[in-house]
Amino acid sequence: MNRLLLGTPVLLALVSCASAPSQAPEDIPFAMHTRAPVVVERVRSMPAPVAQPTRKAMVRRILPLNVRLITTENGKVRRSASGVVIGTETGESGPVSYVLTNAHAVEQGDLEDPVLKVVVDRRAESHEFTAEVVATGAVPELDLALLRVSGVTWPVADLAEDDELEPGEDVVVAASPYGRALSISGGMVSQVEWDKETKHPRMLKTDAPIGYGASGGGIFSLETGKLLAIVEGYRTAKVDFEVAAQNFSFDVPMPGETFAAPSAKVRGFLQTKGFGRLLERESDGAGPQKTASR
Repeated sequence: MNRLLLGTPVLLALVSCASAPSQAPEDIPFAMHTRAPVVVERVRSMPAPVAQPTRKAMVRRILPLNVRLITTENGKVRRSASGVVIGTETGESGPVSYVLTNAHAVEQGDLEDPVLKVVVDRRAESHEFTAEVVATGAVPELDLALLRVSGVTWPVADLAEDDELEPGEDVVVAASPYGRALSISGGMVSQVEWDKETKHPRMLKTDAPIGYGASGGGIFSLETGKLLAIVEGYRTAKVDFEVAAQNFSFDVPMPGETFAAPSAKVRGFLQTKGFGRLLERESDGAGPQKTASR
């Protein structure tokens, strides 16, 4: 409105100086009487961003899905390893939980009277449960084993899909190196090796630090909390040095050279060994069970 009121007299004045005949208001071009269109923009309400869980919150969700394994003989610990709870079910004999680990971690051929136990750590408390091996793969092609623990119901890990395995994915590894309580190390997926025939991942590598006893430990996505892979082993470099005329050597894990069996291999192992029913919980969209024993 102000623009038209200020502009019209100027235009009329210029026309008058040119000695042109004056125009009646009705003869003034239509554009001079028309207001400029007013554009009204609608403000769209943006959805509130979904808050992502913190690292601490995600670790709290992941830790209860993991256990440690010990093999004893005559009351002494002979071997230690790690494992991930992969399924639960309830039958006529009661509840049962299944733990996934490495096949090489449960080999007991050199022991006379071995006892395999699963240890559950809950803050200042630890509880031991006798376990039995119900399925094993062939090492090194399929270094996986499944254990059954009767009378308990533990939270279960969710397996990641194939397309969730990407280099650069932030991960945490839950394991019990050197047989001690569960611990967490962080890193990322450093490599995913794909099978050209099946089009599924066949091997995963991470740069997260691990140590002896981490075999069977879970590699989890820090974003989703899903199980990406099961630790199988790691490549080391031998370091030699001399002190006081004595030679010493030890193996150092190489960064980015921790090998793991990806979730696709875990699914294939369970289906091949007759435990595909443990995967039905995922197809139904059910989340991890929250009931824990003791």
